Amino acid sequence: MADSQAGKARKAAGSIGLVTPLGGRAVAQAPVADEEWQLPGGSARVYYGEGHKGMVRPVVLADGFNLGPSDFDWLWDALENGRYPFISELRRRGRTLVLVGFDERSESILRNAETVTAAILRTVAEQLGDTRLLAGGFSMGGIVTRYALAKMEMQRMDHRVGVYLSYDSPHRGAWVPIGLQAFAHYLAQAGDDTYLRQIGSPASQQMLWRYLDALDGTAQESPLRTEFKQRLEQVGGWPRIPRLLGVSSGRGDGVGNGVRAGAKTLSCAGPLFDGTHFLAQQQGDPAEVAVLNGVLGGPHTITTGGFPELDGAPGGTLESFGLVGDVLTSFGENVDLAHRSVCFVPSVSAVCVRDLDRQEDLYVDIHELPPDESELDDFVLSAENDPHAVMTAELGEWILDRLPD
Repeated sequence: MADSQAGKARKAAGSIGLVTPLGGRAVAQAPVADEEWQLPGGSARVYYGEGHKGMVRPVVLADGFNLGPSDFDWLWDALENGRYPFISELRRRGRTLVLVGFDERSESILRNAETVTAAILRTVAEQLGDTRLLAGGFSMGGIVTRYALAKMEMQRMDHRVGVYLSYDSPHRGAWVPIGLQAFAHYLAQAGDDTYLRQIGSPASQQMLWRYLDALDGTAQESPLRTEFKQRLEQVGGWPRIPRLLGVSSGRGDGVGNGVRAGAKTLSCAGPLFDGTHFLAQQQGDPAEVAVLNGVLGGPHTITTGGFPELDGAPGGTLESFGLVGDVLTSFGENVDLAHRSVCFVPSVSAVCVRDLDRQEDLYVDIHELPPDESELDDFVLSAENDPHAVMTAELGEWILDRLPD
């Protein structure tokens, strides 16, 4: 291939973000924290509640998945300056907020749980008063905190948590289209494996319902996910002391996001990836989900077998194809982007009622199910299939109404 084309393909491969654009976006700087903690494998920023000068009525919330260290400015901006000013409302109620970040967000959930454990123990040590904590996290952070609390209980450690919260966390698995996972392997041939390192990271493999380990591989549960589920069961699966709450960014009535199974989501017409296209996940065995072609060789036809229609499922959405399409466009590729966003955390996963294997489970009307089908004590679903883990008034106020007394 021409050197210029090889260089562009390499740069494109190093610029694609799995859950957010690499390099982020311009955000307002977070206020100076009242305390900053260095923790094993991470750090925390502490913001006292209004009218207080210490650790009063604490709320501990952990960051989610991405590549690299936590960006506290980005996390603050998402929680405060989006659809609903959650942090202001929390602090107005006199609650201290402890935001927990990780040195490497894509590190193993098991290892990042040590950071959350340390944050909870320090919170307990510095707390003024005896109000029980709310502890949880966003997306992966909810899974990290679930494991941390369960392990603390197994070890008979007093975490003093009265309410556990997961915010659009993939308890039964998350979804990244298999065609895009294959594209990550394909792009790695250009010499930059940034996109592949994100998808193949320990936390990603532990979260994803199905993982593709090679361009010509078969999508299946990663051994790292199997091991994590076993480790989770060894500590009891869930913490038993706190009340378990869950939030889904997706709908609960079984209505999907409008992405039609088998429809083209993204297609390329060159000069780098002419003939490459992706199809929304459909049922069937085999079901074509992508053709990869261009300066890195091909065509490679990517198929799955026996999957439900995951891209269009009810749940929190991610700009999975939009992130790729935007980067390719910036490098001069002629891109037709029909669907920017697809399902990332299905509603049934976020509120822990069904697995993702069957079409009828993935699209079930959760509102019609008996409440005890969920492993959570209580949960709420969004009125729409909103972007993954976005903070909205309906979800934020539901949480604030359930803070520990």
